[in-house]
Amino acid sequence: MESLTSRMQGVQSPIIPVVGELIKNSPGTISLGQGVVSYNPPPSAREFLAKFFAEPANNLYKSIEGIPPLLTALAGKLSAFNGIEINGENCIVVTAGSNMGFMNAILAITNPGDEIILNTPYYFNHEMAIAMAGCRAVLVATDENYQLRKDAIVQAITPKTRAIVTISPNNPTGVVYSEAALRQVNQICGTRGIYHISDEAYEYFTYNGVKHVSPGAFGNSSEYTISLFSLSKAYGFASWRIGYMVIPQHLLVAVKKVQDTILICPPVISQYAALGALQAKEEYLKSNIGALSQVRQVVLDSLNRLQGLCSITPANGAFYFFLKVNTQMDALELVKRLIQEHKVAVIPGTTFGMDDGCYLRVAYGALQKETAKEGIERLVQGLQNIVMS
Repeated sequence: MESLTSRMQGVQSPIIPVVGELIKNSPGTISLGQGVVSYNPPPSAREFLAKFFAEPANNLYKSIEGIPPLLTALAGKLSAFNGIEINGENCIVVTAGSNMGFMNAILAITNPGDEIILNTPYYFNHEMAIAMAGCRAVLVATDENYQLRKDAIVQAITPKTRAIVTISPNNPTGVVYSEAALRQVNQICGTRGIYHISDEAYEYFTYNGVKHVSPGAFGNSSEYTISLFSLSKAYGFASWRIGYMVIPQHLLVAVKKVQDTILICPPVISQYAALGALQAKEEYLKSNIGALSQVRQVVLDSLNRLQGLCSITPANGAFYFFLKVNTQMDALELVKRLIQEHKVAVIPGTTFGMDDGCYLRVAYGALQKETAKEGIERLVQGLQNIVMS
């Protein structure tokens, strides 16, 4: 039977499985690739599983937008940490990860052919979701430090624009956008009658005294701000697949249609685990992110030896550094050689929309300090040997 064509042919393939296959074929490789943390969920997440099993009706479908106790707990967290108050103008929808939240949002606010503005480098799953929805990603370059360029964003807006996407702290660059820059985007969206989709999956991961800012907390922004959050990173919840979104109330019907069709309801057992995770004491996040900041410093100290060979932009968030390598080599080819010849894996910048040079994303969240030191040493030596040979 002839292969059928579909819209999926125009969607890029996810890079993580591609790099994963290369790693599998090169045993002993240390991965600086996938964006996950090394630590486990708090004990309270596991303890709440008993509550799930104690309720015999939990094998049935539950509310599309999430179980009431979790919605209440999330409202408390949003108020305390993000400054976002849940009121009659907005609401929370629990999702199977924040990627699903993004897909929900795109399908709820667009028609085929509409445009979504992404700042480059973008998060590849965002670009993929836009393409799947039959829409077009309009790419706006950030500045030399990967910060937002207000004028360039304004110039990219057309009558087909439905949203501007920001990610702060950023994947893949690790930079954190200033409150002033995020307010500018919100002001643009409010004036132009478009949405601001704010991806805040890395909200807890900031360093050197930098504070996270949520656009959904800005005054009068509830009507056009869509905020996306995740438990995958801060709570070690990657496989549990729990995220949540704060949306304008007028989008709830549309989002529920999407979620009911794709998911029906978020996995209830995972929602109980999430409810338990949110009971964890502040020390859980403080100690784990504090340990990660030490890993970050080890990585940064080693990367600084690549000055002249790579451009390394300062990054005070997430658990990534984004390198521009001074070479004409194809980024994926460089990644393959690093894995095969030096047993270290990173992600090529092309998958983040950067094709004007050779870029690499270095992720350090999944490593303990000792493994990180070995992995980053392999990367430094590998780049020196491959690029300078």
